[in-house]
Amino acid sequence: MKSQSFGPSIVVVGRRLSLWALFFVLSLTLATSVSAQKKKKKDDAPPPQDSSQIVSLPDQAKIDNVIGQMLGAWQVGDLEKLHATIADDISVVSGTYAPPVIGWASYSAAYQMQRARLQQARMERTNTLIRIAPDGLFAWACYQFEFSGVVDGSPSSSVGQTTLVLEKRGDTWLIVHNHTSIVQSTTPTAPAGAAPQQPAPSNPSNP
Repeated sequence: MKSQSFGPSIVVVGRRLSLWALFFVLSLTLATSVSAQKKKKKDDAPPPQDSSQIVSLPDQAKIDNVIGQMLGAWQVGDLEKLHATIADDISVVSGTYAPPVIGWASYSAAYQMQRARLQQARMERTNTLIRIAPDGLFAWACYQFEFSGVVDGSPSSSVGQTTLVLEKRGDTWLIVHNHTSIVQSTTPTAPAGAAPQQPAPSNPSNP
């Protein structure tokens, strides 16, 4: 009986095991390398920006924006946007000899009556000056304006100046006082014998 030799088979199996072991080691090495690279990229990436790091507009720019929003809403008759710029306890002094208007409810009622008489309202603001109190809670602004539009069906125009007092409530600036003066107002002359016209709104930026 011939003895069997297992030499070649053991060699083949040994080579296969060596190849599998080498493949396994390489796989681990590659996986570790990829993981390390991912971790490095993650560590190198800048941290997400915190909301507190976002630079907000300076208060003077915010106030100028509030004035622009107020005049824009006034021109188009957007009561909701107008209210967003005006405090509920607003006080308003008009260009006529009349008691001041106190509170948003009174102001909005007078504004809507005035706005119903206006068409094609246009307001141009110039020479705006803004000052903020040292405590940073109050500010005042003044500007000149030119108004033009159709009042009661007739063209009308006027120029004047406005002084606003604003208060910072939370992070929002609101208009708490409005004093507007008409310097000049022009309306077309009615023909002789015609019924007298209603006067144009005395205060383009408030009732």
